[in-house]
Amino acid sequence: MGSHNFIKLSASYFWYFAILGLIVPFLSVFLDGRGFNSREIGEILAIIAATKILGPPIWANMADKAPKLLPIIQQGTLLATLSFALLYVVESYWLIAGILAIFSLFWNAVLPQLEVLTLGSVKYSAKIYARIRLWGSIGFVVLAVVAGEVIGTWGSDTFITLGMATVGCLYLSTLTIHERNRRKQVNVQSGALIHKIFHINFLLFFCAGLLLQMSLGPFYSFFALFLRDLDYPQWSVGLYMSIGVIAEIGIFIVAGRLYQAFGTKWLIVFSLFATALRWWLTADYGGVWWMLALVQVLHATSFGLYHSASLQFLQQHFTKAQQNRGQAIYIAGVYGIGGAAGAYLAGIVWLDGVGAQWSFQLAALASLTAAFIAMCLKQTQSRC
Repeated sequence: MGSHNFIKLSASYFWYFAILGLIVPFLSVFLDGRGFNSREIGEILAIIAATKILGPPIWANMADKAPKLLPIIQQGTLLATLSFALLYVVESYWLIAGILAIFSLFWNAVLPQLEVLTLGSVKYSAKIYARIRLWGSIGFVVLAVVAGEVIGTWGSDTFITLGMATVGCLYLSTLTIHERNRRKQVNVQSGALIHKIFHINFLLFFCAGLLLQMSLGPFYSFFALFLRDLDYPQWSVGLYMSIGVIAEIGIFIVAGRLYQAFGTKWLIVFSLFATALRWWLTADYGGVWWMLALVQVLHATSFGLYHSASLQFLQQHFTKAQQNRGQAIYIAGVYGIGGAAGAYLAGIVWLDGVGAQWSFQLAALASLTAAFIAMCLKQTQSRC
C-alpha cells in the first residue's frame, strides 16, 4: 500500500483510540463529578456497552449493501460528534445515559468498517495491520496523559470539551481517506453463516471472549476511582493507563512473528491466563505503586495480543463475504453482552469502593475460566 494511505489510516486509528483514552479512564470520573454513585455509574456504562448488541449488526447490514465502506465510517463519526455535544446541555441521569447511548450507537459504526477497510488495503497482512494499529495505542496514551492533567487541573466537566475535540478530529481524519475500489456487493448465504456461528470452535471462542470482556468491567468502569480511593494523584490515572498501552504497542510490533511462532489459539490462551494474573495482582497489590505499574504491562496481553489474535481468528473462520457480519455478531455478543454485564455487575459489587478488591478477584476468576475454555479451541493457521 502507498505511504500516504498508510499515514491516513494510521491517523484515523490514532483519533479513534484517543477517544478510548478519554472515555475508558475518565467517563466514570465525569459521572462521579455529576453526583452519581457507583451503581448508577455501572448502569450507565452497561447501557453504553449494550448498544454494541444492536449497533454493529445494523451497521454491518448497511455495509454489506453499500458499494463503499468509507461513507458509513464518515457518517458514523459525524453523528457521534454531534451527539456528544449534547452533553453540554443535560444534567439528569436518564438524559446523560440516553445521549451516551446514542453517541455509542453512532461510534459503533466506525471500528468494524475501518478494520475491514484497513485489512483490505493491506491485503490482509498481519504485519502491516499491526503497524497501523499501533498508532491507535499511541493515540490512547497521548489523550490519557493529557486528559489526566486537564481534568485534574480544570475539573471533570472538561471531559466534554476534550471528547468533542477528539471525535471531531476523528471525523476530519476520515475525510482524508480514499477508498479506491468499489466493493462488489455480495450475497451472504444465511445458512452458511449460521453454520459458521454455531460451529463448536466459534462457540468456544465466543464464550472465552465473553468472559474476558466481563472481567474488564471493574477496570474499565472504576479504575480511575480505584486509584483516587487509594490516594493516587489524578495525573497518575493517565500514567498507569499509558504503561499498559505502551506495552501493547510492543506487542503490535512483534505480533506477526508471534502468530508464526505460536498460532492464534495459544496466543489467546496465554492472553487469558495473563489477564487472570493481572486482576489478581491488582486486587491484592493495588496500593503498591511499583507493583501496580508492573501489572499494567499485562494490558499488552489483555487487550493488545488478545485483540490481534481474535481478529486473526475471525478472518480465518469467516469467508471474505462474511467478514462484516461475522465481526458484527462477535462484537455484539462479546463486547455488547459481555461489556454490559461486566459494567453492571461491577457497579453492584463495587459499593462505592468498599467492594473494589472483591470486584477484581471475581474478574480474575472469569479470566481464568475463559483460559480453560480457550484451551479446547482447535488450532488454526494464521496469515502473516
